Amino acid sequence: MKEIRRKKRYAVVTQSDCVACGCCVKVCPLSAIAVVRGITARVDPDKCVGCGKCAKECPASVIKMEEAAG
Repeated sequence: MKEIRRKKRYAVVTQSDCVACGCCVKVCPLSAIAVVRGITARVDPDKCVGCGKCAKECPASVIKMEEAAG
């Protein structure tokens, strides 16, 4: 039987369009997102497990889930 492997997914914020509202920070179960200097949200790829909660919550729709390279 062939093993099915899923590629790791992680959240990516379009920094130029982020309004730093903090909605994503509140819903992230692993605290992988932080608002930096009140300007934009940043994702820590080492903490992100790719659950997608932040992308669903973002009112500006500037968070996308992407597959990790490799």
